[in-house]
Amino acid sequence: MDIGFIGLGNMGFHMARRLTEAGHKLTVYDTRAEAIARLTARGAAAASSPRDVADRTETVLASLPTPDIVLAVATGKDGVIEGRKVRRFVDTSTTGSRMAIRIAEALAARNIVQLDSPVSGGVSGAEKGTLAVMVAGPRAEFDLLREMLGVIGKVFFIGEKPGMGQTMKLCNNMLSATAVAASSEAVVMGVKAGLDPQVMIDVINSGSGRNTATEAKFTRAILPRTFDFGFTNALMYKDLRLCLEEAEALGVPMWVGSAVRQMFQLSATQNGPDQDLTTLIQCIERWAGVEVRGKGVNQ
Repeated sequence: MDIGFIGLGNMGFHMARRLTEAGHKLTVYDTRAEAIARLTARGAAAASSPRDVADRTETVLASLPTPDIVLAVATGKDGVIEGRKVRRFVDTSTTGSRMAIRIAEALAARNIVQLDSPVSGGVSGAEKGTLAVMVAGPRAEFDLLREMLGVIGKVFFIGEKPGMGQTMKLCNNMLSATAVAASSEAVVMGVKAGLDPQVMIDVINSGSGRNTATEAKFTRAILPRTFDFGFTNALMYKDLRLCLEEAEALGVPMWVGSAVRQMFQLSATQNGPDQDLTTLIQCIERWAGVEVRGKGVNQ
């Protein structure tokens, strides 16, 4: 299948790479020349703009950092909407349902179908092809693309209504963020009381408290103090903000979610928006006066 891919960052590069390795013919674009070069070295063709991608391919995928960037790439000047060949736009970004609906309506006026298809699983999932791919859009289009999307992960059909995939992603990320925040508080408390953090994580992962943070983020990024899980404070805060905005619009209370959003806002402010989401624990450590550090990890 001839595919266009726009946005070749931490997630997009690996998704595009896997599609190329699976035998698909890719035309790629990114604002960074070096990002494009990483894919052209693997056989992809370079494009000069989102419109250029959409001039050459019927199916265009995107992996972009913010809703406004997705809107500009999809519907702005020299955007996908101006392409001569494009028939469908598959957005793997996290934009929220209202933006997904807005983009879908704009593209529909040009007979272009949008499938909002956010993904979950982080950089490691993108690298291994084990992402959860949450697709919303016309069933016939989903059936057409399912095998191709299966190259990047496990594919789920969420529904035909635009934005349903985005809602699913926001619910998932709210739970993921909550696991990081709550686990960080619990482990810092244990360390302040004199417990070994590695023993704590081993016990939690053998008991009822285990979650994605204790199973992956603590072992890979927090205990070794590398803080490099691959998703930034700013991106998590953005997802939580979108989730709470949607919940408010639906009339759903999110008291826990509101607290978690505030914690990631604090981490973005104190640790830096571009720092890894696992640095959130450092805010709690500073208050408590301890560090959660694995054995053998240097000060």
